[in-house]
Amino acid sequence: MRIGVIGAGWIGREHIRRLTDVIVGARVTAVTDIDAERAAEAARYPGAAVHADGASLVASEDVDAVLVTSWGPTHAEHVLNAVAAGKPVFCEKPLATTPEDCLKIVEAERAHGGRLVQVGFMRRFDQGYRQMKEVIDAGRIGTPLMVHCAHRNASSVEAYTSDMAALDTAVHEIDVLRWLLDDEIVSAQVIVPRSTTRKHAHLTDPQFMLFETARGVRIDLEVFVNCRYGYDIQCETVGEDGLVRLPDPAAVGVRTAGAHSTAILPDWTGRFADAFDTEFREWVADLAAGRAPTGPSAWDGYAATVISGAAVESRASGRVVTTDIPKRPDFYAADGRP
Repeated sequence: MRIGVIGAGWIGREHIRRLTDVIVGARVTAVTDIDAERAAEAARYPGAAVHADGASLVASEDVDAVLVTSWGPTHAEHVLNAVAAGKPVFCEKPLATTPEDCLKIVEAERAHGGRLVQVGFMRRFDQGYRQMKEVIDAGRIGTPLMVHCAHRNASSVEAYTSDMAALDTAVHEIDVLRWLLDDEIVSAQVIVPRSTTRKHAHLTDPQFMLFETARGVRIDLEVFVNCRYGYDIQCETVGEDGLVRLPDPAAVGVRTAGAHSTAILPDWTGRFADAFDTEFREWVADLAAGRAPTGPSAWDGYAATVISGAAVESRASGRVVTTDIPKRPDFYAADGRP
């Protein structure tokens, strides 16, 4: 599969490396970026052509599928161009920055008549989350009742804003929990506890987010992006007959100086490296076999944008905010996802 990459920032370059060195059956043939020098540097690595803009890249006869890793507000334009060209498109989150633009993509894809869009929510490809999904779907813990989650980063950069806690951080839990529970999130509430002193002055941190699903499952999520000790992702689903917990990353135990310790990863890149690889491996395999993408859909991208936006609104207003997400179109029913 000949892949054209729109956006040569850090994540774009990382995916170019992944498609070039890790994934079998893919080749990066085109790159573009708002910074022409950065695009040329990224393209040099796989020996790809440099394009002046996303539109010309999408239209290129040397591009079979498109990877969008540009700045979030540009995603809708590039995805819509790819759909109009009838080319599969993998878009890093967010699918678009507004629900309205997400729905434009949904309608364009439906008009095309088949799925073309996959959104880059990589947690669905993590082995631990997949094992949790198998346990829940098999009924081993009975009907799910509650989910407890934590998303902790050691520190945040100064450019990180309070809204980003929902839009860029919690959005990963929002997507993976919809998938784990096969249920839709119908409301969001954000409660602000005592703030850490280890943060930038403009930032609200930590934040405590509460969600409710259509079937009445209650979800609590702690977002704490200046926890200091490392990158820590926790998820526990409690059912009528038991519970299932996301495992911590494998790490050796060290016994020394009167203590037993295991290392905690410093950031997200190591924690989900395998999930990123699996995500792209399965995407390329689907396309090479002539199948529609089977990962997170445009509808999933729309729902995540609506729900994360509701969390932002709740933090600002102090109210419980309903999501009012309509029934999933039958077009996406074959995905087996809410």
